[in-house]
Amino acid sequence: MRTIEMCAGAGGQALGLHNAGFIHSVLVELDHHACETLRLNNHQLQLGWGEILETDLKQFAEQEAGRYFGQIELVAGGVPCPPFSKAGQQLGPDDERDLFPTALKIVAAVRPYAVMLENVSGLLDQKFDAYRHQLEAELLRLGYESRWKLLQAADFGVPQLRPRVILVAMPARLMKHFQWPEPTVSTPVSVGEALFDLMAARGWPGADAWKDKACSIAPTLVGGSKKHGGPDLGPTRAKRQWQALGVNGHRVGDPDELPSPDFVGVLGRDGSIRPGFEHMPLLNVRMAARIQGFPDHWQFFGSKTHAYRQVGNAFPPPVAEAVGKQIMKALKTGLRKGSKVA
Repeated sequence: MRTIEMCAGAGGQALGLHNAGFIHSVLVELDHHACETLRLNNHQLQLGWGEILETDLKQFAEQEAGRYFGQIELVAGGVPCPPFSKAGQQLGPDDERDLFPTALKIVAAVRPYAVMLENVSGLLDQKFDAYRHQLEAELLRLGYESRWKLLQAADFGVPQLRPRVILVAMPARLMKHFQWPEPTVSTPVSVGEALFDLMAARGWPGADAWKDKACSIAPTLVGGSKKHGGPDLGPTRAKRQWQALGVNGHRVGDPDELPSPDFVGVLGRDGSIRPGFEHMPLLNVRMAARIQGFPDHWQFFGSKTHAYRQVGNAFPPPVAEAVGKQIMKALKTGLRKGSKVA
């Protein structure tokens, strides 16, 4: 089961689909650091992925997609979220970053058995009803029945509030075999459970108390703006939520910036601890990656800022894996019964 992975980023969805049994023929991503992350892990982990193309998706649609006609079972991707997010002003199709039409051009050129597209929950807002219906109509014209579903990452073992909208499309004879995945955990994994071993790694005596305080899931991680400053854990509201979990969210820590036995808080530039943040550690990129559902062996290329941005923008691998397994099951069942490509 071969795929084209669009807007691959740091490989969250790609890794999840890989774990579900898909083989990536080509991964398309514009950001250089994310492409290097994909190349690094593909080489180090011997994943056997095909081409990693550092190019604009529109250019790929116009110049490259056609050569994969009839060779791909799944076209998947997480097209840019800002057109449908409140932070991005929800301009939808009026936003130049909207790549849903480009994704459908690739589907039309490739004609896979299945399509999987991911985006933010805002895409289900009433203001985008007509837009979603337009996408559904275009997919139907191409021979695909489509379904939408809002999935919560925490239902799949990801210790984070991260609702995501998934679109799955297949020919009707295959779609009748598709079922959305059921949650893989009955109780969400807390931030404390996910990160305790890292927080305690240098002998911090407050780690147990911190774990007890960090007893719920994290707020949504964000990648941050390329235009403004370094990495932190989001806007003011998110920082307050992190503070309630016992985490200083005003910046992202360095890899070795773990609480030591004498840790009393994060010192500011003036050598003092911000009032109200006593005994509150920072998160580093590895911790953020765990909160996003990445395994510890997944490496991120680039500086702390570039690495954290990749993590914050990722689609959690466990969610992609759960959906991917259901797509795989539907394809295998339907194709055994003689269904044909759209």
